[in-house]
Amino acid sequence: MIRQLIALVTIAALGMFCSNVRVQAAEPVRVGILGIDNYGSIGYTEFLNRPHAAGVFEGVRVVAAYPIGSDDYPDSAKFSAQWQAHLLKMYQNPKDPKDAVPPIEFVNSTDELLQRVDAVMIFSLDGRLHRKQAEAVLKAGKRLFIGRPIASSPEDAVAILKLAEETKTPCWSSSQHRFSAGFSGMRDHPEVGRVIGCDVYGGWIVNTPEADQFTRPLHSLETLYTIMGGPGVVSVTCTSTPTTESITATWKDGRIGTYRGIKEGAVKYSATVFGDKGVSTAGIYGYGIPVKGVVPTAASGPLTGKFVGYEGLAAEIAKFFKGGPVPVTPAETLEIFALMQAAEESKAQNGAVVRLKNLWETK
Repeated sequence: MIRQLIALVTIAALGMFCSNVRVQAAEPVRVGILGIDNYGSIGYTEFLNRPHAAGVFEGVRVVAAYPIGSDDYPDSAKFSAQWQAHLLKMYQNPKDPKDAVPPIEFVNSTDELLQRVDAVMIFSLDGRLHRKQAEAVLKAGKRLFIGRPIASSPEDAVAILKLAEETKTPCWSSSQHRFSAGFSGMRDHPEVGRVIGCDVYGGWIVNTPEADQFTRPLHSLETLYTIMGGPGVVSVTCTSTPTTESITATWKDGRIGTYRGIKEGAVKYSATVFGDKGVSTAGIYGYGIPVKGVVPTAASGPLTGKFVGYEGLAAEIAKFFKGGPVPVTPAETLEIFALMQAAEESKAQNGAVVRLKNLWETK
């Protein structure tokens, strides 16, 4: 009788423990946004805060934001006000009350934000602000995603990633182009095979704000690294004309990848991929991979041509905030910054071949 009583008490205790575990597991990872003038503050929150989120987006939610802007960045104040109004309304007052989500709280300082959240996304348009913002987050030990670019200079990028290592706080940054299926799917494309080379093309904004000038090619360079399978560039040449910015990168295994920055004429973000089985155009940003040379677009139909935009990167952010590894390593991020730095040096030397520096070791 005593043994049966003990067994019943034990079962009851275990039931209470499991119930508590379920309650704790139901609590989402609380995410905060630092700086909201970048449209990413809207684009990713729309996925992370979906009502009744399932799958990869379950268990993570944006709960707070600090709308700090930049006094000398064009339209920062305008976009901050615009996106704040959007965030305040997001998923509020639905037709079915069961579809409502808790409203996002707006705070007045970085410290207030950090007190309310478990992880942070930096979405300040002005990359010059990212180093100072990241330092506060990393010193607080909060997992951090930084919207492209991680910083506006190689020096700041190195400082951020070294502090992440010192504080043992995971941190990364990425363009949404990296996780667009029409690009990432080219690495294992059955009609291409092993990727031997790649020619990427995309826009090069001539009159971009000064804070963004160094990182102008970042969307397309991340596409290039995605299709080529990661880091390994040893040297770069760059030619600049009024119509085109042309960067050629040589990988250590002899493969060559190029970037054509379009300054004049029609702009599209895509690539031509060369493989050991065939040559194919890549998809375009936001859509899937081509089949027999046909690139899916909105005109292709509701199934093949569905635009997914930010969803690929949003899924990676969600997995990361729930404890997953950084999807883009510090080494790869810094190599891309070293490539951009080498391209600038090559351009200044009339297209001379410039070898990449190891930014981690030289700073």
